[in-house]
Amino acid sequence: MERIFAGRVPDLLRSGVVALGNFDGFHRGHQAVVGRALIRARAEGRPALVATFGPHPAALFRPDLPPFALTTTAQKLDLFAAFGVDATVVIAFDHALAGHSPEAFVAEQLAHQIGAAAVVSGADFTFGIKRSGDTAALARIGAEHGIDAEVVAAVDDPGGIISSTRIRAALRGADPQAAAALLTRPFTIQGVVEHGAKLGRTLGFPTANVALGTYLRPAYGVYAVRVRLDDGTLIDGVANIGIRPMIEPPLELLEVNLFDWSGDLYGRTIGVELHHFLRPEWKLDGLDALTRQIGADCAEARARLDATPDVRLPD
Repeated sequence: MERIFAGRVPDLLRSGVVALGNFDGFHRGHQAVVGRALIRARAEGRPALVATFGPHPAALFRPDLPPFALTTTAQKLDLFAAFGVDATVVIAFDHALAGHSPEAFVAEQLAHQIGAAAVVSGADFTFGIKRSGDTAALARIGAEHGIDAEVVAAVDDPGGIISSTRIRAALRGADPQAAAALLTRPFTIQGVVEHGAKLGRTLGFPTANVALGTYLRPAYGVYAVRVRLDDGTLIDGVANIGIRPMIEPPLELLEVNLFDWSGDLYGRTIGVELHHFLRPEWKLDGLDALTRQIGADCAEARARLDATPDVRLPD
């Protein structure tokens, strides 16, 4: 899949069918939009593209918001590639773009830069200054530029419409399995392994430490996880997400102990999949108590993961 961050889309990818949206998390609802664009593109013999935004508009307009991302831009692009699209265009979302009228956005981005023949969006898609453009406006303005606009209805289940908001609520509520059902895969925090205090090594449970960055903060606590290394290896483990109440000063961090594996991970990118919430963070009575509790957490995580099938992205 070609990844385009600036400039005019190459000629071979123009006149394509474009799935348009933020797609944070790339959940089942988003997959319906991109899937429709992909089906239509193949039926019409056109390129299939995704056009998304970076950073998320909310990060620009509400910099005071707590971190909320379900995926990084890099993760989204990997997910789109696995889904089978031909190219992704990342539209830089800044104050200049936010000030575009709906007409200017369609003319400059969809017609000139991307050269779209058709765009597919969700029913709640908005664009242009103060979100003044909706799907009806997209259809009307697009027609003036020879661009057909198609809308995909929201996807729902017994719990309601599938949305990033629901997924965030599930993760904050310590229910990673509910989040995974909506995402179609486990929620995964990806980052570079950093040096830490090395207390886990002292206790016999060495950990790989990853900063949480812009990711949504799930419920603090201990999780049964699977870790994908940068070489594709998948390893079971146990992780703590939180402020580590027994260590001073408190530091928000993801720490993961990989089962039956040894090696140097410093500087490498790993993805930590949250599978089961085991318990909240506790402040225990000394390091001996902490060591015993970590041992119990590891045993429970192994048992939970032994009963959990491996979920892999398609090749």
